[in-house]
Amino acid sequence: MTFDPEAATRAHIDSLGPEALAKAQAYTTGNHWLLLWGLVVTGVVTWMIVRWGILDRVAGRCSRRGPNLRAFLVAATFFLVSALITLPWTLYEDWWRERAYGRTSQPLGDFLAQGAIGLALSVLLGALFMMGVYALLRRTGRRWWLWSAGLTALATSALLLAAPILIEPLFNDYQPVPPGEVRDALVVMAQQAGVPTDRIFVYDGSRQSNNFTANVAGLAGTARIAISDVAFKGASLDEVRAVTGHEIGHYVLGHVWRMVIVFTALALVFFWLADRLYLRFARAFGSRAALSDPTSLPVLLFVASLFGLLAQPAFNTLIRVGENEADRYSLETVNLPDALASALVKTAEYRYPRPGALEEFVFYSHPSVERRVRRAMEWKAAHGGR
Repeated sequence: MTFDPEAATRAHIDSLGPEALAKAQAYTTGNHWLLLWGLVVTGVVTWMIVRWGILDRVAGRCSRRGPNLRAFLVAATFFLVSALITLPWTLYEDWWRERAYGRTSQPLGDFLAQGAIGLALSVLLGALFMMGVYALLRRTGRRWWLWSAGLTALATSALLLAAPILIEPLFNDYQPVPPGEVRDALVVMAQQAGVPTDRIFVYDGSRQSNNFTANVAGLAGTARIAISDVAFKGASLDEVRAVTGHEIGHYVLGHVWRMVIVFTALALVFFWLADRLYLRFARAFGSRAALSDPTSLPVLLFVASLFGLLAQPAFNTLIRVGENEADRYSLETVNLPDALASALVKTAEYRYPRPGALEEFVFYSHPSVERRVRRAMEWKAAHGGR
């Protein structure tokens, strides 16, 4: 009997059952609406902080300090105050709703404790970055936006370099894959791809999420591949091999560096637009702050949020290209199309597998599961595998 990729694809997706598919669709559609509501929340917070004059008072008290320290303190105040104002929204979006859909089992206390750590890092790193941006605004004149894009490239690279060793361990426990047949198989795969065998980890991702996931992070000597314990415990050996092959594809193909380049290019466009549009948005929010004044930060970051939302289809398209390349790498090197397909179906629980073409283009950072499974089944028909 001739193998039918289309029928095999339907069988894989339908294995979830109609109830799970309907739940995944509701969850995914809700996530799309949250993007719009998130922008509305950002606009309200921007208006509140500008109207209350919080940053103006902080800037006034720091008027005798150096401009860099003044910018740092104003930015730190903004990040802290905005996080506190949006805490109810954050609780709804990132904890309550996730629990309602069964995507997390994290207790509220642990969520808040980890949120406090994240807030401290955001305040510190965000304030340092904005201190640099405002220094460039003062010193480089009309070309500040070009220099700020360069600063973004440096900051992004430094953050990616440091994240696996300094930041991510604050939230999760990363351990080498334990001895056994899984480790033996992954060591062989890593050696064949030229990936250091000590850079493949399993981490307690179930602490925050019930999602079946794995990732690649870091740059150069800090680069590593990490598999959530959800995937590690809930997958067969072949599925782990197929998923790891996908992540090794990201590692070998240099997708992290590509993201640095893409993010820097988007930052360049954003800063250029901000240079030309800031005053219009400032007037709309009732702010009289010049762009070079740190008290312009709320309006500047609202413009960033709006730009990020509008640029999402382009950014998502570039990410989908990388995901397709990593899938192909897994198929070419591991040749387990059925295992890759069944692993992908597990991700359909939180990413509806059958979106419309427009929905996928605008909102999906990964190709639809149905599309990815079909490609795996087409690979199986053309090249064999199991």
